[in-house]
Amino acid sequence: MAFKRRSLGVLNVVSCALVALVSFRYLFGLGPVPPSISQNAFADPWLVLHVAGAATALLLSPLQLFPQLRTRAPRWHRWLGRVYMLGCTVGGVSGAVLAWGSAAGPVATAGFGSLAFVWLYTTTAGWWHAARGRIFQHRAWMVRSFSLTYAAVTLRVYLAILPALPIAFLDGYRAIAFLCWVPNLVIAELLIRRWRWASPGTAGAPGMASPPGQMAPPLRGS
Repeated sequence: MAFKRRSLGVLNVVSCALVALVSFRYLFGLGPVPPSISQNAFADPWLVLHVAGAATALLLSPLQLFPQLRTRAPRWHRWLGRVYMLGCTVGGVSGAVLAWGSAAGPVATAGFGSLAFVWLYTTTAGWWHAARGRIFQHRAWMVRSFSLTYAAVTLRVYLAILPALPIAFLDGYRAIAFLCWVPNLVIAELLIRRWRWASPGTAGAPGMASPPGQMAPPLRGS
């Protein structure tokens, strides 16, 4: 179990870092821009804002999941959390604008727009609980937020597979607008429920040990 968890952790770090660093190329105008992006009615300037925010959040998200960082360097955890939330906010707002300008039609707009809204909501809920010292609830909401941040990775996995499937690209892209994040959120919810069922008091997943309702000191300025 420990080896499996460690392997998944490594995969998470590598995939997030790879997608984030490759995405940063848009900030410098490097590499080709896929038609699904270049044809967006609001690509300029919202694409650069989206990449700056979302890729930063994606790069930081695995670090925030490490229990060692939370226990040994809580100040770093809080400051990185603030940067993560800023990245999610910028990425979510700009993502909503880009969803509205999608050239793939109303289905893609609904899919990516819903992702932006739920991403903003879960991240804000995580911050709200942390500010009030509700650590278990904070971690549960941030797991949901991280699962939506990871949609940047699953999106690219589906796009890589799509050409091999016997469906039109546009139809597949519209489906991916939902598939890139809905299963992620379902898995996150199942994991949270599993941790609660495993032991409502102490056990479960690393870093999810605080029982519902347990209070911790509210966040400070440092």
